Amino acid sequence: MRLATVEGTAGSRLHVWARGGYVDLATGSGDESLATLAGFLAGGAAAREVAEALRAEAGAAVADSALGPAVPAPPRVFCLGLNYRAHAAEGGREAPSWPEIFVRSTSSLVGPFAPLVRPALTDRFDFEGELGVVIGRRARYVHAADALATVAGYVVVNDATARDWQRAASQWTPGKNFDGTMPVGPELVTADEVDPGDLAITTTVNGTVMQAARTSEMLVSVAEAIEFLSSFTTLLPGDLIATGTPAGVGFARTPPVWLEPGDVVEVTIEGVGTIRNVVAEERHGPTAWRWRP
Repeated sequence: MRLATVEGTAGSRLHVWARGGYVDLATGSGDESLATLAGFLAGGAAAREVAEALRAEAGAAVADSALGPAVPAPPRVFCLGLNYRAHAAEGGREAPSWPEIFVRSTSSLVGPFAPLVRPALTDRFDFEGELGVVIGRRARYVHAADALATVAGYVVVNDATARDWQRAASQWTPGKNFDGTMPVGPELVTADEVDPGDLAITTTVNGTVMQAARTSEMLVSVAEAIEFLSSFTTLLPGDLIATGTPAGVGFARTPPVWLEPGDVVEVTIEGVGTIRNVVAEERHGPTAWRWRP
């Protein structure tokens, strides 16, 4: 099953891919609680049955530009850093012996075909194609063997980064949290349709392949990431986990490849889909921030 957030005059509403297009879950079922992903996840098995039934209906075409983030309002966005050995090595780092975790804000999320906003305060804007995991139910102290049962589905993510801000201090938060820098989508593909263990992941910039790997190369698997995260916090329905990027990012190239306005970045994950974003300049100009020691 494929679920999409469609933005229109009535706001953002959850749709399911049906015959030839999308069907509004709430309108099609008469249950307004299914208008959002949060409501759908809260509805559990009953909501899934409704969505399955609506897949037999005739759907309507939706423009790419109308698709919002497939996970529009996650309670948290957890991200794994350095989760591919080759990516750690290209940055001169050893593979971590403990999962590297940072958190993104929801204001950094944008739609799968929306402009990817290059912050006005950086000229070192980089791409990071990743597999995203969406949690489907509350989970605490989950063993890896049982972890995939907590997953609602999978999405494609570009964890785009302002490298100068990321590396200015020991904490990565600023460089990872500029508004409009994390496209998510194009759809949430439910867990019954995807085995995350060995998927091809590819990132291109202006048609040139920059990253090409398989999720089997991850140091911390999807199941292990859920086990680790649920060891220190209760995972909530809708939580998004970005599982790390493979080698090939811009900063590690000679010369470096930084994203410029007009560049087209595509991330494709086997069985999940493709997001495509054109880099745009931030409209709101540089702030007055300067470092004052």
